[in-house]
Amino acid sequence: MSNQFPALFKPLQIRHKTLRNRIVFGSHTANMSNLGLPGERHRGYYEERARGGVGMIVVEPVPVHRTAVLTRGNFLHSTDEIIPHFRKITDAVHAHGAVICHQLYHVGQHGDFDNSYEPSWSPSGLPSFHDSDGSHAMTESEIEEIIEGFVQAARRAKESGFDGIELFAAYNAIIDQFWLPFNNRRDDKWGGAFENRMRFSRTIMERIRKLAGDDFIIGLAVNMDPAAPVSQTIEQLQEIVAWHDERQLMDYVTCGTGSYFAHQAIIPNVFFADKLGAPHAEALKQVVKYAKVQCESHVRTPENANYVISSGQADMVSIVRGQIADPHLANKAKEGRPEDIRPCLSCNQMCWGRRYRDYWISCLINPSAGREFEWGGDRFTPAAKPKHVLVIGGGVAGLEAARVAAERGHRVTLAEASDKLGGQFRLAGLTPRRQQILDYLDWFERQLNKLQVKVMLNTPLDAEEAKAIGADEVIIATGSLPDGKAFQRAMPEHDALPGIERGNAVSAEDVMSRAARPGKRVIVLDETANWKGAGTALTLAESGHEVTVVTGSASIMMEMARTNVDIQMRSRLRELGVRLMPETILREWHGDGATIQAYGGKPEVIAADTLVVSATNVSERSLGDDLGAPTIGDATAARNAAMAIYEGRKLAMGL
Repeated sequence: MSNQFPALFKPLQIRHKTLRNRIVFGSHTANMSNLGLPGERHRGYYEERARGGVGMIVVEPVPVHRTAVLTRGNFLHSTDEIIPHFRKITDAVHAHGAVICHQLYHVGQHGDFDNSYEPSWSPSGLPSFHDSDGSHAMTESEIEEIIEGFVQAARRAKESGFDGIELFAAYNAIIDQFWLPFNNRRDDKWGGAFENRMRFSRTIMERIRKLAGDDFIIGLAVNMDPAAPVSQTIEQLQEIVAWHDERQLMDYVTCGTGSYFAHQAIIPNVFFADKLGAPHAEALKQVVKYAKVQCESHVRTPENANYVISSGQADMVSIVRGQIADPHLANKAKEGRPEDIRPCLSCNQMCWGRRYRDYWISCLINPSAGREFEWGGDRFTPAAKPKHVLVIGGGVAGLEAARVAAERGHRVTLAEASDKLGGQFRLAGLTPRRQQILDYLDWFERQLNKLQVKVMLNTPLDAEEAKAIGADEVIIATGSLPDGKAFQRAMPEHDALPGIERGNAVSAEDVMSRAARPGKRVIVLDETANWKGAGTALTLAESGHEVTVVTGSASIMMEMARTNVDIQMRSRLRELGVRLMPETILREWHGDGATIQAYGGKPEVIAADTLVVSATNVSERSLGDDLGAPTIGDATAARNAAMAIYEGRKLAMGL
C-alpha cells in the first residue's frame, strides 16, 4: 500500500460496519434492470467496482410505491420477488470486501406517468418540474401508505443482504418536498411548523430502525441548490440535518448539488468547478455530532478526495463517474498509481446521456461499463497466440485498439500520419473548458509507453508501406475528413451549399487546428448541433471574433441536451455576444456573407468575412479497401468518440 493518499485509505466505522477506505460508489440510476429485476448486467457492474477496491457501494434507488416508478429500468416496487436477485449482487460485492447499501426513493410531484401509469403523489399537489403534469396532493392515509412503502422497501433491502439503506431526500424529491415550505402547503400535522414538516422523514427513519434493528445502516441523501431561490439555504439545511442528527436518526448524510429546479448541477459538466459539493459537506460537518458526512459532486480524482477528507470537510467521498470510467480507481490510488487511472471527462455523454434517453448507462471512455458480465471490467484475456498487430491511425479508435491489443499480449505498432496522437478528439480538447480530454490523451500515451507499443508519428502509410511492416493483423483507424460541401439535412436536394465554391469557407477542424485564420466576422454553420459547432463558436468568440451561429436544429447544442451542457453553452455564447439562430437554413454563401432563412420566415442577408462549417465528415477508408483490413471508428462511418472507442476495444478483444 502506498502512503500517497493517507486520509483516503484510513478505515471508517459506520454503525456495525468498517469501510476499508473512504471512497464510495454513490447511488446513481444505472437503469439496467430486466423487467424490473436486477440481473447479470447489474451484478457485473457493481461487482467490478467492489473488485476495484471501493469502500462502499450504494446501489441505485428502488421505487417504494407504484407512484414512484420513474424510469424504464427501475426495479419492481412493493414485491419480495426482487430479494433473491439482489442477494446475488450483495453476495458478490461482499466477497470482494465492500459494504453495500440500497437507496430508496420517491420523487413526489416530479414523477413520470409514461413509466408509472400513476398520478404523481406529493404533499401539496404542485406541478412537476420534469414535464407539464400536475401532481396529486396526498391524503393522510396516502401519506401513511408511502411511509409504509419506504419501511417495507428497507425490509426487502435487509433480506436481500444489503448492509443498510439510503433515503433519497435530495433534489426536491418527496422527503425534501415535505421539508420545504415552497412544496409543503399543508395545514395538518404534516405541514406548517418545522417539526411538522420533519414528521414524514422522522417517521420513516424511526420505523425502519425498529424493523431492521441496530445492525443496519440508515443514510440520508440531501442536496444544496443555491441557484434556486425556493430551495433551502445552507443554514436551513444545517438546521434540518442537525435536527435529525440530534435524534440519531441516520448514520451518515451525503450532500449533492443541483435539484429538479435546475438539473445541470446534479451531474456537473465541464462548466462546473471540481469539488463542487465540498463546501456544503463542510457546512454539514459543522453541525453533526453522530452522523458521518459524505461529500459528493464533481470530486473526480483521488487527489481531490484525499484533500476533502484530510482538510476535515467530510468523512468520506462519493466518486461515481470517476469509477464508471475506471472501476479500479480505488486500488490504483491505494497502490500509488494515480497516473494509471483513466480520467473521467465530465462529458455525461454515455452515463447521464443514455439514462436521459432511458437506456442503461455506459461510459464514453470505458465501453466495458454495463458490459462487465460480458467483457470484464477492463481486464482482458491473454491472447492464445500473440501476434504482431499494426494499427494505422492514432485517433481514439486506434489508441484504444492498440492499448487493448497490447494488454492482451500482442506486439503492437501504431502508425500516425501527424505529429501528435489523438486525432479529432485532440481538437475537441482545445475547446474552452475541455482540458480533461487532453488529460485523457496523456493517459493513453502513458499506457502505450508502459505496454511497449511502438508509436511512429509523422508516418503516413500507403498499402505497400503497410504490407512491408509485416504485421500479422492490420487495423485501419484512419478517421474522417470534412467533405468541403457544407451539406445541410434541411436542404437534402443540394449535395453542397450553393456558393460554397466562392471561397472564404473553412471547416471547424481547420479553425481548431489553426490551419485557418478566420476574419473578424464569422458565421458558423452548425449542422451537427453538438460540441463541434458550438465549441468552435465559443473558441472564436473568446478570441474576439463577432460570431453568428446558424443551425437547422431547434436549439444550439440540441444534440447535447442529454448531457446537461446545452443551456450553459448557450448562456456562455450569449454572454460573449454571439448571435444564435436556431431553426434556420443557410440558403447560400456569397463569399462575403450569406442568405439565411428561418423556418417560416423570409430570406435575410448577413455579412461575414468567413464561413466556418461544422458538418458530418466523410470516412477516410481507402487504405482499408486497398488492404482488405477491418476498419474502426470514423474510418467505418463518421460518428462520435464513444463509438470509436467502443469499436477499438471490441475489435482488439477479438484478436
